[in-house]
Amino acid sequence: MQIITGKAKIAAVLGWPIEHSRSPLLHNFWLQRHQIDGAYIPLAVKAEDFKDVIQTMKAAGFKGCNVTIPHKEAAYQCCDIVDETAKKMGSVNTLWFTEDGKICGTSTDGDGFVANLKDAGITLTNKKILILGAGGAARSVAYSLLQENAQITITNRTLERAEQLVQDLNSGRIIDWQSWTKELGSFDLLVNTTSLGMEGKEDFQFDLQNASKNLVVTDIVYVPRITPLLKAAEQKGLKTVEGLGMLLHQARLGFSKWFGVDPIVDHELTEFVANSLKK
Repeated sequence: MQIITGKAKIAAVLGWPIEHSRSPLLHNFWLQRHQIDGAYIPLAVKAEDFKDVIQTMKAAGFKGCNVTIPHKEAAYQCCDIVDETAKKMGSVNTLWFTEDGKICGTSTDGDGFVANLKDAGITLTNKKILILGAGGAARSVAYSLLQENAQITITNRTLERAEQLVQDLNSGRIIDWQSWTKELGSFDLLVNTTSLGMEGKEDFQFDLQNASKNLVVTDIVYVPRITPLLKAAEQKGLKTVEGLGMLLHQARLGFSKWFGVDPIVDHELTEFVANSLKK
């Protein structure tokens, strides 16, 4: 058992609800691995209390926190300093407090997505990538892919949201939601950023018959670990990249800021967190 002292470094994850979060599992796994005097705790925080809780955490000596639904935009508003990624997102998922009392924030989701692909041996430069969805997750993924010089195309059930995303990013093109499967043969990577196929959500019922044999398919959903989209891709013999790695990689920057160690994502961590998905 990890024992913490009065000198312990403390971080947290804030959300409403928060019971579903796997972040405490993976951060406390790293704390145990590196024998760090610290803890990472889940805090259920209502929207109306969020700003007060952030100020209280800073005053109480917390090192920082992650934020999840529905607090990412409110967290952005709390920041004194944000990076270019956060400015593009208009939201943050990672905060850290400086010694002079500043609140700093960034969004690590897109970088976690890219790191997961690179871990799987996927190159992104000049690749043609189709992104399903135009919400906050799509925005993070698309922005990070553009930093890798990839060519992005957006499709979304609501056309106006896709148009707004392309306009905000000043890059990319749009194809109609009803016809994207017909164009699959022209893409190198298919990314699902929607909730389709997520446990308890609408199933993923599109077919991949027009995909080229070299198409790589990835899903940011990780519950279930092998989503209906990934299952369909595997049945067609396509290479797939599951979404759990994105969760793990996006956590690294925060851990490094709070606890002073740059952790690694490896098989042991992946299986440890994956086992929790079965419970």
